[in-house]
Amino acid sequence: MRLDLSKAKNPDLRASLAAMHRAAELARQTALQTNTALVVVKDGKLVRIPAEQLRMQAETR
Repeated sequence: MRLDLSKAKNPDLRASLAAMHRAAELARQTALQTNTALVVVKDGKLVRIPAEQLRMQAETR
């Protein structure tokens, strides 16, 4: 079951999704600045995204 956070009664919970998006963007920026990989969980597995791949993704946005 997926819950829509935008409909949560708690205002902090409603704002948490935007905060997670901001944190993810800052992590991407830090990885690019330090030329390090970003580690994420995809389909339940840890995946390393090299800085070069992050750069290519940023160019297509």
